[in-house]
Amino acid sequence: MLDIKFVRENKELVKENIKKKFQDQKLPLVDEVVELDERIRNLKQTGDSLRQERNKTSDEIGVLFREKKQEEANLKKQQVVEINERLEKIEEEEKELSKTFREKMMVIPNILDPSVPIGKDDSFNVENERFGEPVVPDYEIPYHADIIERLGGLDKESAGRVSGNGFYYLMGDIARLHEAMIAYARDFMIDKGFTYCIPPFMIRSDVVDGVMSFDEMDAMMYKIENEDLYLIGTSEHSMIGKFKGQLIDEKDLPITMTSYSPCFRKEVGAHGIEERGLYRVHQFEKEEMVVLCKSEDAMDWYNKIWKYTVEYFRSLDVPVRTLECCSGDLADLKVKSCDVEAWSPRQKTYFEVGSCSTLGDAQARRLSIRAKGENGNYLISTLNNTVVASPRGLIGVIENNYQEDGSIKVPKVLQPYMGGLEVIKPKEK
Repeated sequence: MLDIKFVRENKELVKENIKKKFQDQKLPLVDEVVELDERIRNLKQTGDSLRQERNKTSDEIGVLFREKKQEEANLKKQQVVEINERLEKIEEEEKELSKTFREKMMVIPNILDPSVPIGKDDSFNVENERFGEPVVPDYEIPYHADIIERLGGLDKESAGRVSGNGFYYLMGDIARLHEAMIAYARDFMIDKGFTYCIPPFMIRSDVVDGVMSFDEMDAMMYKIENEDLYLIGTSEHSMIGKFKGQLIDEKDLPITMTSYSPCFRKEVGAHGIEERGLYRVHQFEKEEMVVLCKSEDAMDWYNKIWKYTVEYFRSLDVPVRTLECCSGDLADLKVKSCDVEAWSPRQKTYFEVGSCSTLGDAQARRLSIRAKGENGNYLISTLNNTVVASPRGLIGVIENNYQEDGSIKVPKVLQPYMGGLEVIKPKEK
């Protein structure tokens, strides 16, 4: 959510930013919120004047009673009653207008960083850089679900009976490999100086409103019936929510955390759920990183943390590239974002395994997260980035370490988490 003072002083810039996101239907909101803000400020001013008048009149009533001027005092009391009635109407109108104002402000997109490429959808995203040589072996690499099934590691049929489409059982050494990737990601980030955290896996609606846009919430989140609770789609939500309403001492910045959680997503819309595979599912596990910092340090942290994901996947022998997200592909709260994509030797292309974003002070403004510095209090900036989300990341490891005999080489960094296992071999029939 933008600062209304910024919107008042930069109406055309805000409108141009909306156009860059191809959301022209939101253009009228800019003038509407400015008008609402003026009405609200006028109501506040009128209310303050009435309260001053009421206080003055109340003091006069006391004097009149002491002077035995009963009739004049009663007239003044009636004036106070009338003032209170006017105040009640003004406060009710102010409350309603403030609610409408906030609703409109929350759907005006954040200001994009100038470096963000302009485009309507993800087809306009721009490749930045490649890391590692993308190799296509001279033997066929089967579909990842078929590879895992031959290794005795996947049962979607049973999961369908138990939970429905979009769920899965991972078993045996594949399940161990999946968990090894998560455990290694945890230790990888701890070694980078991040504080490890396991957060709540459910959050209240006021936190949901603070960390994401309404469109994202409707498309992603599962609501707990008859409870003001939502299952998290990523631990970033509860990690940022941890600081809701808090005043952070500036000397404690930056705050850098890495968190583990299961994640739950509806995955509705055009993409849908995979019938056989594990790329798009309702449930997965994730190691995340979150940074809270001064605004002037945000871009440095952004460029630092996406490189951690690249480094993580390269240590697993997975070639990756970074993809700059264009304006139309960015969620409304984001200032800038890039995806980390893993090489798929089977498809001979890259696929998303992580996403890094800086959100400016949008989440902090919504959740009232401030820092206390020498020159007063100020909103902090928030960033988040995926270390690894599995089983999506698992697909990248499996395809890039698949051998002609159907086995999977276990990357060296994961072997200590697998009891020293070096190769996962197909089950004998």
